[in-house]
Amino acid sequence: MNTPATTTAPDAAPDGSGSAPLEAVYIKTTQDGRKVEVIDGWVCLGGVREADNLIAMDEHPNRQAIAKAVPGATHVAGRLPLTLPEAAVAQGALSIAQRQFDASPAGITQRLRKAVWAKTAAEGIE
Repeated sequence: MNTPATTTAPDAAPDGSGSAPLEAVYIKTTQDGRKVEVIDGWVCLGGVREADNLIAMDEHPNRQAIAKAVPGATHVAGRLPLTLPEAAVAQGALSIAQRQFDASPAGITQRLRKAVWAKTAAEGIE
């Protein structure tokens, strides 16, 4: 069984912006050989972004089919079912990425954009 690796991010970016890109955190390898990793705040499948958050199985609308297909799954990241240990590593890596703050004007604009989208989604506007 593959064990997840933990990584740490450098304190500052080489360009002096104060926010360094995070290293990939390994979660698991799928049956077809693709790596599931957390890269820069995204759960990625084979290097392609899949989800930026985890959903507990209790809250997922298709939980019965997922539980039938993957009996040990406790969380879902996009279309990726995760067991509890895998979800814990993924959530930890996502939390670390979320704590990183890009103080550049582009970084601040992106954070504001995400906040506006989260607020409108919470209000039911899509």
